[in-house]
Amino acid sequence: MPFDRFMIAPLNSGLDNDKRPWMIADDAFEQLSNAYVFRGRVKKRVGSKLLNEDPNLSRLRINVATTAAVTGNLVATIMPGIYWAIGQQFSVEGTVFTVYQANGATYTTGAATATYNTASGSLVITGNNENPSTVIYFYPNSPVMGLISYETNAVNDEPTYAFDTQFAYQYINGWERLGTAIWAGTDSQFFWGATYRGPLNSDKYLFITNFNAPDPIKYWDSAAWNDFIPLLDAVTTLVTGRIILPFKNRLIVLNTIENDGVADFSYPNRCRFSWNGSPVDVAAWRADIPGKGDWLDAPIVEAIITAEFLRDRLIVYFERSTWELVYTGNEIAPFRWQQINTELGAESTFSIVPFDRHVLGVGDVGIHQCNGINVQRIDNKIPDKVFQFSNIDDGRERIYGIRDYYTELVYWSYPEGEREFGIYPNKILVYNYNNNAWAINDDTITAFGYFQPANSATWENSFETWESSSGTWDGGQLDTKFRSIIAGNQQGYTFILNRDQATNAKALQITNLTYSINVITVTSINHNLSNGLSSINSVNNDYVSFSNVLGITGLEGRIFDVAAIIDANRFAIVYRKDPLDPGSPVNISGTYIGGGILARVTPIDIYTKQYNFYVDKGRNAYVAKVDFLVDKTVSGELTVDSFVSASNESLVNFGITSGALLGTGALETSPYPLVPLEATQARIWHPVYMQSEGECIQLRLYLTPNQAMNTSISSSDFELHAMTFIATATSSRLQ
Repeated sequence: MPFDRFMIAPLNSGLDNDKRPWMIADDAFEQLSNAYVFRGRVKKRVGSKLLNEDPNLSRLRINVATTAAVTGNLVATIMPGIYWAIGQQFSVEGTVFTVYQANGATYTTGAATATYNTASGSLVITGNNENPSTVIYFYPNSPVMGLISYETNAVNDEPTYAFDTQFAYQYINGWERLGTAIWAGTDSQFFWGATYRGPLNSDKYLFITNFNAPDPIKYWDSAAWNDFIPLLDAVTTLVTGRIILPFKNRLIVLNTIENDGVADFSYPNRCRFSWNGSPVDVAAWRADIPGKGDWLDAPIVEAIITAEFLRDRLIVYFERSTWELVYTGNEIAPFRWQQINTELGAESTFSIVPFDRHVLGVGDVGIHQCNGINVQRIDNKIPDKVFQFSNIDDGRERIYGIRDYYTELVYWSYPEGEREFGIYPNKILVYNYNNNAWAINDDTITAFGYFQPANSATWENSFETWESSSGTWDGGQLDTKFRSIIAGNQQGYTFILNRDQATNAKALQITNLTYSINVITVTSINHNLSNGLSSINSVNNDYVSFSNVLGITGLEGRIFDVAAIIDANRFAIVYRKDPLDPGSPVNISGTYIGGGILARVTPIDIYTKQYNFYVDKGRNAYVAKVDFLVDKTVSGELTVDSFVSASNESLVNFGITSGALLGTGALETSPYPLVPLEATQARIWHPVYMQSEGECIQLRLYLTPNQAMNTSISSSDFELHAMTFIATATSSRLQ
């Protein structure tokens, strides 16, 4: 029987749900989870690494006290009036105290003991004579609500300030509190920031708003936070606004809340602007004084949601329309509103992503691109995805976007669907703007920003070994001042996204851990994990890897799948056999004392097009095997399954249950021992024998549970360059 060969390369199209899977392009995918298209190949998703090798230095924290000079003990109230809760932590040098219960003893990783009252904030530490006169850090365990660059006079060296719901932070070899200001926003009121001048043109002030009426706009003057409550007339003041930014030598606030001396009033379609000069001048915003500030309402009742610059123009997205705030050059009336589109707008303030020729934003009916003349959807390949974004628990407010220049991608974190537990984003929508290709990752990121490290990464300052390192050491992201993407999560951890990193950051705290004969119960506050069905037809639970689980033996470095979600703060894991030794049970012993951290393991799950290379001849197809061109790895492996005639019956599983010799579907990306030259190759061709026949054949590339829980496999990188199908036509589809 003669066979034909069909090579699928390059791989540029990405995720395509606009048409049935037999109609999409040959290099497109029905599902592309935890992988993405990059320069003609499919790569494993972008990984992440903690901002510092020490997790405590990568987490938002506050210097709250110093232990006694001789005894090292402490009796103190932690910042009266803040939020105290289970899941918070304290550290004194290497000793970590974990608050696992209300109003009682904490876990401790050292000799000292501590009690913490979650009703009053009272902390008592005793037996700490090994750490006298030592700083105590407090970890609020609150979500990261902003990662904002402060534009200083230094060139290519802008510090990144972080915010949670209450405090501001700066990174100085670890996060430290910035100033003494306290905010009172919720976990969906993110921080918008912009740098502008002060009394002098040389001044650099960072203006911040979280659009929470009790919290005024504030500005950082390089020394302290200052409340910014300008007078708008003799009695009216500006309370806050959704957006603040500089435009045409004025500071502008969009969607304002103002107080007339008696009560607050909302003006969702308003633009307030200062005079051409210092915005902190006492009369800079006075609309009742000619030549000072003024306001301009858009002739529409919709609320202003977000705004971004397009060259020298300011594009303003309303709820269901798009406008431009046009500069007139007239000092008396410097601005006017001009409508660009009447039906497409944006619903997510922090979804805005700027480009040189257009601006992207997430609306209620699509992801929209504005070029200054018109607005149109760019997500035609995934037209239904935007309707899957959650609308409950302020889901639209939680969508956050950023552009990654290094990977040529845009990321949007978003919460998908209505979940019983978990309100934070659980997915990342990935957009390759060069190829107009899409993909989806599993992850929880609350906010994105840019970060420039002060020092390059070296072996000297790294705790990793060569064997444990999953990244490369020749990438630009390791260099000093490289502008990387920084992200934060719901527990206050911060980490760097890195396309050369094959694993995810260890960024979930284990507050408590107990176990019985068969079940491990993990407490991790707002873990945001899930278990359930994937978007097509297979069980796709979350996986977690355990590290530094002090007091417990048998869990270090192991990976488990999440068997059940108990509530928003707890989940259960069922014991499984060791993937490296199926005959060996997982033996756990000891009592947890704190310090444990989880990393999410996000296995690749890809469904190809439904192929029939003879569809134009009205014939079925038989695929004997598929050759895959992949990057060589040390110990990588995937499973390649097949489905025929648009059925969801796995042929690998069918072969196992029926006894048919169809193979395991294993695709090894490591060199074959009996092929010596492969050990020196950068890329290798490896076959998988399919023996599949039907009206069409679809492939699934994924990790089985055993593969996902095998550390060497799940931490391996993956790059697919091409697929070659060895196929032949068979009978008519009507036979």
